[in-house]
Amino acid sequence: MMDRQVTGLVRLIDDLLDVSRITSGKFTLQRERLDLRQVVELAVETCQPVIDAARHTLELRLLEGPLMVDGDLTRLTQVLGNLINNAAKYTPRGGRIVVTAAAIDGEAVLRVEDNGSGIPSEMLGRVFEMFTQVEGASSRSQGGLGIGLSLVKSLVAMHGGQVSAASAGPGAGSTFTVCLALAAPATAADTDRHARAAIVGSSRRVLVVDDNVDAADSLAHLLQLSGHDAHAAHDGVEALAIARGLRPEVVFVDLTMPGIDGYEVARRLRSDVELSQGLLIALTGLGSDDDRRRSRDAGFDIHLTKPVAPEVVEEILARPLTAAQR
Repeated sequence: MMDRQVTGLVRLIDDLLDVSRITSGKFTLQRERLDLRQVVELAVETCQPVIDAARHTLELRLLEGPLMVDGDLTRLTQVLGNLINNAAKYTPRGGRIVVTAAAIDGEAVLRVEDNGSGIPSEMLGRVFEMFTQVEGASSRSQGGLGIGLSLVKSLVAMHGGQVSAASAGPGAGSTFTVCLALAAPATAADTDRHARAAIVGSSRRVLVVDDNVDAADSLAHLLQLSGHDAHAAHDGVEALAIARGLRPEVVFVDLTMPGIDGYEVARRLRSDVELSQGLLIALTGLGSDDDRRRSRDAGFDIHLTKPVAPEVVEEILARPLTAAQR
C-alpha cells in the first residue's frame, strides 16, 4: 500500500514539474526519427500493471509497417501512457481498452478507446484543462487531480500535433485521438549514418543498475530493442552478482542507491580483475562538479545527468571499445 501511494505521489509531482517547465518555457524536446509502434510498446509496458489489476482487456491495432514521426520518445510514451492510464481509471473492472496506431489522411494517429464511464457533451471541451474532472466519474475512478490530460495536450502541441476527446455521453465510453505529422522519408545521409552506427555499435553486453525499478527496466528494454544484450539490476548486491555472470562491456549505474551505492559498485567492479575493464557510466540526478569528481575517483569513465536523451546513450554504445573492454 505504501509503495502504491508513494508511486502515485511521485507521478503527481513529476506531472506538476513538467507542467511548470512547459509554462515557464524551460522544457525542451529531445526529437528523433522514431516509429510510433515503439511508443505503443513502451507505453503499454508501463501501464500493464494498472490494466492487469483492473482485469481489463487490452487490444492493440497497429500498422504492420513503420509509422515514423519526428518526436521525443520519452514524452510521446508519456502522452500515450497517460491516455491509457486515464482509460483504465475510468473504466469499470473487466472493461475493454483499444489502442490504435495508424496512418490516416497523411497523419500518424494514436487512438485510445474504452467502454468506461464516458464524458458528458458539455465537458468534452474542458477535459484538457488543468485540474478538470468529469462530474460523477471520480467515484468510479482511482482518483487524480486532473493534471494528466492537461499535460498530454501541452506535450502534443509541442510536437505540432493535436489531441481530441469524443464520447457519446455518460456510460458510453470515451475515445482520445492524437494526430501527429508523419516524418519525411529518410534521406540517403540518414541511411548512411545509421548504417555506420550499426557497424560500429554492434551488440553490447550491458548492465543497467538503478533502485528505481521502472527506470532500470525501461532503459534495459530500450537497449534490447536496439539489439543489445541488456540486463537490469535494482540494487548493488544484485548488480555485482549479475556482473560476474554477464561480464558486461558497459555498465550504467545510479549513484544514490540504498545499501551498496553506485560509488561502491564502481569501486568493486574496478577491483575485480575479470570485471575491471568495462565502460562504467554514472547515470544520476547528481550533476555538480563535486559529484563528477567523486564519480571519477570511484572509477567511472562517463558521468551523465538524468534525464538523458536516447540518442546520447546510443552514441556512447556506438563508440568502439578498447581491446580491454571487449
